[in-house]
Order: sequence, then structure tokens, then C-alpha cells
Amino acid sequence: MKHFTSPTGAAAASEPVTQDWVKHAVFYQIFPDRFAKSARVEKPSNVQDWDSDPTTHGYKGGDLLGVVERLDYLQELGITAIYFNPIFQSASNHRYHTHDYYQVDPLLGGNEAFDEMLAACHARGIRVVLDGVFNHASRGFFPFNDILENGAESPWVDWFTFGSHPANAYDHAKPPGYEAWIGLHALPKINTDHPIAREYLMRVGEYWVRKGIDGWRLDVPEEITTPGFWEEFRTRIKAIDPECYIVGEIWHEARAWLRGDQFDAVMNYPFNAAGIAFCGRHRVVKEAVTGRDYSPWPGIDGRQYAEQIDAILAMYPWSIQLAQLNLLDSHDTSRFLSATGDDVDSLKLAALLMFTFPGAPCVYYGDEIGLTGTLVGGDRWVRKSFPWDHPDRWDNDLLGFFKEVIALRSGHEVLRTGAYRGVHATEDTYAALRSLGGENVLTAVNTGDVTRDIDIARDGAAPGAPPRQLFVLNGPVTINASGDRLRLTMPPRSGVVLDLSGGDR
Repeated sequence: MKHFTSPTGAAAASEPVTQDWVKHAVFYQIFPDRFAKSARVEKPSNVQDWDSDPTTHGYKGGDLLGVVERLDYLQELGITAIYFNPIFQSASNHRYHTHDYYQVDPLLGGNEAFDEMLAACHARGIRVVLDGVFNHASRGFFPFNDILENGAESPWVDWFTFGSHPANAYDHAKPPGYEAWIGLHALPKINTDHPIAREYLMRVGEYWVRKGIDGWRLDVPEEITTPGFWEEFRTRIKAIDPECYIVGEIWHEARAWLRGDQFDAVMNYPFNAAGIAFCGRHRVVKEAVTGRDYSPWPGIDGRQYAEQIDAILAMYPWSIQLAQLNLLDSHDTSRFLSATGDDVDSLKLAALLMFTFPGAPCVYYGDEIGLTGTLVGGDRWVRKSFPWDHPDRWDNDLLGFFKEVIALRSGHEVLRTGAYRGVHATEDTYAALRSLGGENVLTAVNTGDVTRDIDIARDGAAPGAPPRQLFVLNGPVTINASGDRLRLTMPPRSGVVLDLSGGDR
């Protein structure tokens, strides 16, 4: 199998420069309305009960001070960076309908709560990445609202693209009469070709970086096709903070955006799909994963997984691979457990592969305690409230597993920046080697339902030195190291991480 790094295992001088902190980070994705709420943030009277079933339009009242009050939990889990879904003022619980890009939503505690949250995170060494929704706004966004009132005579009319006036903003039986994201009346598309509108968005990006955020996750950035838009965005953001992480939501191959002049990385949905398909196998629930821009169904075997991983690692330079935002699921997909028939071992196997893979791993809030949810019948179940007051609903074994694999990654730099090479693949098994300096760490999994043997060459990694087991899932795994061969007998649905370096590491 291919070795997808430079000969030295380091980025070549000609490769794009990406942030070192991202390569060592463990992200946690928070959907603010559903993660945690604080009594310090006053709420209106019609907020839903936290533990009631979520609805499409209802609010649970999660806020940023609730995040502050749960930082101990996140730090104990091993989290070093948070990616927040949108936090700006909006008339939707997901806040992708922005009203005011300069104001944190009052239900989240407003700008004061943001300042406290950012300071508290930074005091603990936790980075903060915000969701930038710059392709479209909302009917409540001040320029669009002015057009609804004044029609073609509005001074803001060129900020959007209209076919006719008056705009049809609310009758969903008829087209909106203006460009809107996927035709949704509530999401008028901003005309980024208009220089004043474009400049407005650039200044929004700059403003929050000056406030101290550590990155932007860009929502549907490929929808913005204005020449030079993202190049200018990068130039202006990096002029303020060269370490600011710019990661785009692009679900497919994204070479055009990852040449070093636009984004640092993208959300790694191809890796996500491969993990679901290989670890879930026949358990993958077709209805839970179709209708999205990824393809985890049907399940795949180890050889197919190796081919997909090879293709993923061949897409981009090594420096970008180390900065990719890897994920198991998100607010836009079914949760991993629901995608694999509530099979916890599937989630553990995929997480083990993710935490030993190049790139920054990201945990969607609640996955670590076994939250479920599908996109069947709407996406609200994927965004349910975190059951803080019901620890009896937590899968504490799963939580312990996540703490262990996060600590494993954090404790071994080779698992963060070491060269990666697939060394074995069969119908049920896959193994890969990470190497850095004199350290060599092997990850092997058996996603099948019967015991399988793995026989691989030690490949010069301290032949004769006994392997040291760093982590095992569903063991015991029998290890037989003889000369330059390594033989593993792996029980069904098992995984192991071995240090092959020798010595006292």
C-alpha cells in the first residue's frame, strides 16, 4: 500500500502551511441550543422543557454560559477545541438564519456571555471555532428586511438577486422570486458580487478574529462563486491571525479550495462515510444515511476501506491531511449509532480508527455518552438536548472508551503527526502504521463477526523487540512477534494499538 507522506514523514517545503495547533487538537462540536443552559441567562417564557422531545421550531434555551459551566466535563474528556454551530442573532434554533452578524443571540447570553465563554476556554487552553454562514442570511437580516418593506426602492436591493418585486418571502406554495439557498424562502442568498455586500462579510470575518476566535468553519462555501472571494477572505483573516483555522464544509473532494490560497482544510466527510461503512458493515441503516452528500451505504469490507483511505490520503498534500477536520457524524447527518443500528462496537471501532488517523478528530456533542438520532422525518432528533440531569441515560462504558482513545492520541505525538501507511487489509481486517522518528505505532481492527488472524511484516520497526500494547478493544488480542513478522489473532469486532518501537517508550 502507498505511503502518503514525504520521504521524511514531514511536509515538503512547497506544501501549504497549516496550523500546528490544529494537528494536535481534539475538537468537540456543540449545537448551542441543545448542549447546556445556565440559570445566569434569562430566558423568555415559551422555552421548551429541556428533556422534552425537540421540535423543528422550538427552543430548548441552551446558552454560552452553560458551556462555561461544563468546561470541566470537556477538559476531563480531553477536548482542546470547540466548534460551535452558529451563535449569532437569528430566528431559528439552529441559527443558520442570521439576523445580525455582530450580535450573539440573546438566548445564548449575548455578546457578554460570548466574551466570558471565550476567556474561560482560552484560560484552559481550549480553542474556539465559530460557524460562518456567509452565503445566505435571513428574512430578518436588516438589508433584506428593508427590501421587504420598500421593494425595488430599497437602498439595499443590490445585496440580493431578485427576479421580481414585491418579494414572496412567506408563501411557500410559490417561488420566492429571489435567489435563496436551495430555494428556501427563509434563506435569501447574499449577492457577494456586490462590492459593498462583499466588504460587509469580510469585515464580519475580521471582527470576530480580532475578538479572539481561533477559527472559522465556513458553511456551504462552494455556493459562493464570486471570483477571488475566499482568497480575499483568507488574506484578510490571516493578516490578523496567521494561526486562525479556516475549514470549509465541503462533503466531497475539495482540491480547488485546498491549494493554500483559500481554506486550511475541509470537514472530512469521505473519511466519515468510509468509517460508517467499514465498521458498521451489514448493520448500516440505509434510511438513516441516504439523502445526504456522502455514501456510507452499503457496508464495505477491509479491502474496500483500504482503497477509500488510499484515495482520501492521495487527495491533498500531507500538511493539509494533518489539519483535516475528521468526524464520525454531525448536526447534518444521522448520529453514528443510529446509522449503524445502535451498535456500540461499530462506533468504538470507527472512533479508534479516527483517533489514530491523520487530521484533527471531532466529537459531536453527546456521541461519547451514546446519544442517538436520525434524519428520518426531519433532523431534530440529531440535535436533541444533552441529558445532564439524567446520568442514568449515559453509556458510561462508552464515555470511558472515548476518554481512553482521546488520551491515547494526546499522549503519543506519532498518532498526531506521524507518517501514515496502510499495511494490511482483508475482508474483515485493516491495519495501519504511524511512524515518527524512531517511534512506530500500529492500529489493527477486525470489524467482522468471527475471529481473524493478521500477519504482517514488521517492516524494520525494531524487529525482535516485543510489541507493547497501548490499547485494546474487545480483547484479548493474541500477539506473536517472531523475527520480522507480526501475527495477531483478533476476536470479533476488536481493535488494538501496538507500540512496535522497542525500548522503554
